[in-house]
Amino acid sequence: MSIWKWSEWLEPIDPRHQVSLGEGHTPLVRSRWLGPRHGLNDLWFKLESANPSGSYKDRFAAAAISRMAADGRSHCLATSSGNTGAALAAYCAAAGLECTIAVVETAPSEKLRQMLVHGARLVVVRGFGVDAATTDAVFERLSAKAERAPFALQISAFRYSPNGMAGVMTLSFELANNAPRHVFVPAGGGGLALAVARGFESMRRLGDYRAPTSVHPVQPVGNDTICTPLATGKTHARSVTCSTQISGLQVANVIDGDATIRACRSSGGSGVVVSDEQAWQVQADLARHEGIFCEPAAAVRWPAPSTPHARDSLPKTNAPSAFSPAADSKTLPWRNASLNNRRSCGSTATNWKRRWKPIRTRRDAAVDATPTPSDRSAFGKTGSITALSGSP
Repeated sequence: MSIWKWSEWLEPIDPRHQVSLGEGHTPLVRSRWLGPRHGLNDLWFKLESANPSGSYKDRFAAAAISRMAADGRSHCLATSSGNTGAALAAYCAAAGLECTIAVVETAPSEKLRQMLVHGARLVVVRGFGVDAATTDAVFERLSAKAERAPFALQISAFRYSPNGMAGVMTLSFELANNAPRHVFVPAGGGGLALAVARGFESMRRLGDYRAPTSVHPVQPVGNDTICTPLATGKTHARSVTCSTQISGLQVANVIDGDATIRACRSSGGSGVVVSDEQAWQVQADLARHEGIFCEPAAAVRWPAPSTPHARDSLPKTNAPSAFSPAADSKTLPWRNASLNNRRSCGSTATNWKRRWKPIRTRRDAAVDATPTPSDRSAFGKTGSITALSGSP
């Protein structure tokens, strides 16, 4: 099984070029503790950590790399805070393509190691993903380079990679069998929420789906580009200076934000903002009470059903009332088991520096991004890292 089960819903690609590692068709698990605790008897979790590289981004990578293979492009250029890069590196390896990834400097070391072991070249850019101007500059440089063969740009956003994001819409196709009333989705740049909303709408347009499913993006308060504008009736997302420590949701730019607001509002959805502390607490609660280990970016949407807005709008008994897709599990939630000393291990520059030896590269940029000697022996010559200050 793979996303290509839904090939008639995706852009046609010759089966000879369809790349798959068995992504999609992930488990759907009813909440035993969190939902009932808040009066939600039909809260369900979509466990996207069961995908080959450990996140929903495998759906994106399968569609994106298949498109590249069909078009004869052999070098993938990408950006990532972790999961996108890990997925693209894996699928490029499977397809025999080269992969170069610009990563945010706060990307967790666990995810950098995953990219490296698949042979990707990483370029760490100071300020990327945090500062809007730097992030825009990186996107512009990569977009210009990708206009020439053999390159192709793969950023997990409809604005840059609509073919790849169509693969993410398969989440909706799978959820449709259960006709959810509400779907809570984590949002960084908005691509996942937009894909889920468009997935349901595309089925509805063709007459294959009639349930009133509302899609609600959820963001950390330190990266509130979409949710407050959506909840307060605005039509445009806003750029911010990102302050959240939740890796994977550090996207200071609008990117798909405007389209996400339109699609989610059209579905009947609203935006929800939660704190980093709420996400970390829910991450711990899910592990201890539900048996689900997820990273903080996957946990942000689970405080959302318990907010006053959700409690007022969600039905308590009509099944199913809420889904929370994309439980990815790579970033550890804390350094030790003490809740009083909980930190987002691997997602901050401080923790990164403990794990990676600093180097000085061109432009005199000191970035803690070089594998240790033990890392090199583990990776062999499969990947490399370059550090930059400013855009590449």
